[in-house]
Amino acid sequence: MSPRDKTILLVEDNPDDEALTLHALAAHKISNQVFVARNGVEALDYLFGTGVHSGRNPEPLPAVVLLDLKLPKIDGLEVLRRLRADPRTQLLPVVLLTSSNEEEDRLRGYRLGANSYVRKPVDFDDFVHAAGQLGLYWLLLNEPAKD
Repeated sequence: MSPRDKTILLVEDNPDDEALTLHALAAHKISNQVFVARNGVEALDYLFGTGVHSGRNPEPLPAVVLLDLKLPKIDGLEVLRRLRADPRTQLLPVVLLTSSNEEEDRLRGYRLGANSYVRKPVDFDDFVHAAGQLGLYWLLLNEPAKD
């Protein structure tokens, strides 16, 4: 398994949700660098150092991936499937952060190896609180798997 740094990879195509997530992390004094990928292809390219990110050393991996489900080019579930299929990223913490309340999406996400499934609250204050708690848990409390 690849080493990890404290970067957060946010995979989000909605500019409003991106801004809200970045605001929520900052409001909870989570100052980790956040790299934003706006579609599934860009997320995979970033993680594996391919495509538009060719030449980028894919190590260390981010501390956590916050992954939207409904993405252009390659959807979030396919991104998750590819991460779990590769030995370098199979243990990378992935939180599905989505507005979908479909039970099938949740089941597929967990079956593909998501570490957590969080539905985006509609209320601004609730979202800020939830995103802050996610950051605190995955960056400070969680003990990552080590090979």
